[in-house]
Amino acid sequence: MQKEDVARLFTTPVDSPAYAPARYRFTNREYLNIYYRTDPEMVRRLVPEPLTVTDPIVRFEIMRMPDTTGLGDYTEAGQLIAVEHEGEKGEFNLAMYVDSVPAISSGREYSAYPKKSGSPTLYVDSDTLVGTLDYGTLRVATATMGYKHYAMDQAEARAQVCSPNFMVKTIPDYDGNLRVCDLVRTRITDVTVKSAYTAPARLELFAHAMAPLADLPVLEVVGASHILTDLTLSPVEPVFDYLTA
Repeated sequence: MQKEDVARLFTTPVDSPAYAPARYRFTNREYLNIYYRTDPEMVRRLVPEPLTVTDPIVRFEIMRMPDTTGLGDYTEAGQLIAVEHEGEKGEFNLAMYVDSVPAISSGREYSAYPKKSGSPTLYVDSDTLVGTLDYGTLRVATATMGYKHYAMDQAEARAQVCSPNFMVKTIPDYDGNLRVCDLVRTRITDVTVKSAYTAPARLELFAHAMAPLADLPVLEVVGASHILTDLTLSPVEPVFDYLTA
């Protein structure tokens, strides 16, 4: 392999890339979102400056992705915290638990998604939409929602999917210090909402040292949605450099 060929690599191994060099297009991407109020002191401890917390609202999400260019079929779960940045409302992506190694690798390397391994599921149980998350052999989250009770306004559903997303991107240097430490922003803009519903919902979180979702306790469920979409992810852009601040 020539030097110029090495410089064109997008990831390793050199003979079998960990993920495809694609712009990821999702067909029939399905969301279960549970919005809940939590302890304001806990969210302020976790949300990094220069983001600000104005309302201690967390979104627990399960995303079922059966048809993704380059990545195939997988499921994710995570927690996002409502924030503002320079007057713009959005969400800070705290953690994502994913059942696909290529999706974890591409999300962390190619972008800035805080992904780690987990086993989420999303399915219909009689008249109930159920989302679960296991970490290892232990259940850490169970979400339930009535199945398609009330149609949502399409604009409201699109606004939920297209909320700006903030994340911390870190890349260590060879000496153990950080080479990159940025706050980044992304926002989905290419989306088609196929269906959207709301219904009564509940969320139960279980304490776990390595999947600490329950550190943001559920004090009150304030909303829920079940949304089916086709969409394309947008690239991230840095908005704050912690190494030069």
